[in-house]
Amino acid sequence: MNRLTTAIGLAIAFFGLALIGVIVYAGWSSNKAAGETETKLVDYAIDQSIARVLNEQKSIAWWDDAVKNIDISFNADWIDEQIGLFLTEIYGQDELYIFNSQDKPIYGYKKGGRLQGLERFDQNPQFKVLLQEMRERKAKGLFERPDIFGEGQDQFHEFKGVLEWGKWRGHILVVDGRPAIVTAITICPTLDPTLLKDEPYALLSIVFIDDQFVRKIGRSLLMPDLALVKDGAADRDAMTEPFVADDGTLLGMFSWKPRQPGAVMLNVILPLVLLGILGAGLLTALMLRRLRETSAELARREAEAQYTAKHDSLSGLPNRHYFAEQVDQALQGLAAGTPPALIIAYLDIDRFKDINDTLGHQSGDALIRAAALRLREELAPGDVLARFGGDEFAILRTADDTGAATDLAARLSGAFAVPYAIASQNVSVTASIGFAFAPEHGRTVDELMQRADIALYAAKAAGRDQAQFFSDEMERVVQRRRTVEIDLQAALKHGGLSLYYQPLFSCSSNEVTGVEALLRWTHPTEGPIAPSEFIPIAEEAGLMPALGSWVLEQAFADSARLPDLEMSINLSPAQLRNAGIEDHLASLIQRHGVRPGRIIFEITENVLLNSSASTTKTMAFIRNLGFKIALDDFGTGYSSLRYLCDFKFDRLKIDRSFVTGINQTGNTFAIAQSAVQLGRHLGMDVVAEGVETEADATVMRFLGCTALQGYYFARPMPIERLEAAVREFARARPLAAGGAA
Repeated sequence: MNRLTTAIGLAIAFFGLALIGVIVYAGWSSNKAAGETETKLVDYAIDQSIARVLNEQKSIAWWDDAVKNIDISFNADWIDEQIGLFLTEIYGQDELYIFNSQDKPIYGYKKGGRLQGLERFDQNPQFKVLLQEMRERKAKGLFERPDIFGEGQDQFHEFKGVLEWGKWRGHILVVDGRPAIVTAITICPTLDPTLLKDEPYALLSIVFIDDQFVRKIGRSLLMPDLALVKDGAADRDAMTEPFVADDGTLLGMFSWKPRQPGAVMLNVILPLVLLGILGAGLLTALMLRRLRETSAELARREAEAQYTAKHDSLSGLPNRHYFAEQVDQALQGLAAGTPPALIIAYLDIDRFKDINDTLGHQSGDALIRAAALRLREELAPGDVLARFGGDEFAILRTADDTGAATDLAARLSGAFAVPYAIASQNVSVTASIGFAFAPEHGRTVDELMQRADIALYAAKAAGRDQAQFFSDEMERVVQRRRTVEIDLQAALKHGGLSLYYQPLFSCSSNEVTGVEALLRWTHPTEGPIAPSEFIPIAEEAGLMPALGSWVLEQAFADSARLPDLEMSINLSPAQLRNAGIEDHLASLIQRHGVRPGRIIFEITENVLLNSSASTTKTMAFIRNLGFKIALDDFGTGYSSLRYLCDFKFDRLKIDRSFVTGINQTGNTFAIAQSAVQLGRHLGMDVVAEGVETEADATVMRFLGCTALQGYYFARPMPIERLEAAVREFARARPLAAGGAA
């Protein structure tokens, strides 16, 4: 029992002493932390003072009138009044000087008036160093201070361009044996950049750090006893901090009486703790134990959260955030000279969506995991592999030169050379890869990743299953596509689009029996832009539903002006997938009073290739409303006779590639003949488009086409010209006469 009591007593004594030690240490560390904080505040106040002087200079130096009266036409009286007197009297600066573009002093002013002699700048070489730092925007031997002034220039909006040529620098230097703030800033225009013809002049200010200056800082920091004293002159109880100029010269010691936040803890709390130490000791021990357990659990969860935040849950690979950090670190090393080059690769599995759609998302996930494993096996130990989501991966390689990208491309492609075993079957996939190099293609994470993405886009556009290296031309193509997309959106909102109509001529009556509506866009500055350029961009940007809706509205309205002709209108895949297409068509019939039988909707084989249940339902609805359907560009897509069985078409349009110059190629003649016979046997009208010569027209009419369309008869034209042209064609009978217009 005694042993137990002794053990308990020793334990209580130990924890009591530990608690006392904690309190004593806490009081001491609080005092120490307060002193360190005050030291940092003094340093920060000095840096803030430099920023303040620069801001005072900026109010004068960044001004068109300053450039006019200093750089363009030197006006000493104006400078005295607007700069010298203003900065010394209003802001209390001690001296200021103006330097020309060669950093030669041309003007000086101090409190009391203009200075005549400017020799002091030859006596103090640090002024020249400061000006050189300002011009070149980098340190030249002086201590580089935080650029608090520069951080505050984000406020510029209208004048933000001044930062392109505005330069500044500020230091603590010794001037005439006294510590001083010395700052320099370029004299630049804010509104009229043409005023600046050469390297800008510079304004240099000197503010001496005297007792009044130090007291002012002390008041702002709630340190009223702050003083600048010589080394060894401070009180024993005072806290001191060396005050060193930016060239290393010791200027003295900042001295102040530090706050003692720990005094209350040592003088009040400690006695109270001693009174209750028996009970509090045990409670503290239990709490500390619980705290350690809780801290360990929090640390474990934090580590898990950090891992999860930087890794992809599906593949286990690093994610975009982690990859960007690694690229940023590599770029920092690149700036230091190692490694000589960085290679960024973007990889995208080709037609991954088809695998998800056909085999299911579980199979798609399995493919991602398998591809990640293979890619990891193919890469070198120092390479960084990450998954960006979906089917997109990114790779970082450090190399001696960018030639290593060829090896990397081969390794990445090799990961897809053997089919993957997914869902009990072998799945063959390919990948497209885009490469960008640092420093050749960029020196920031965003630049490199954006340009690798552009190269990936080019690889996909070039046919997939290949690697592309970024080039300026790729970027120009992307910029062009973006410009066209933005301008096309504007044209949709504010006008610029129009419909042209190309007539169709009956082979039996030689008369115009219908027209095809063709979308045209006249850009306000570039003029006409070909549909072959803006339609693919509209499809990729998701503008086709809006474009298609506009075309339908305009074509139905124009159809009322052509009551005796059929109107052919192209329907895009996006329109057929649009859930509102059925209601839209029904409302168009009501608003424009058009007979549905006069409207023929043309669709391409690609629509049928990617058809779904909703697409089939929409086509059935269109036919039930009374509209006709034509299969356009027959023979150019993934042609399948199964389409002609599964979908009922009223018209078959033979693509121009089988029509133009048909009398010159035997194979083309045979294909066109088979297509015409197939369409006629299935009860469809057959239209040949792209008829450009009399020979084309004669052959296609001989093969049995029901109608012809092409430049031989008429080019597309606006509705105003079309009405007159139809009457003209009726009189001319172009087929009988051998061609017209």
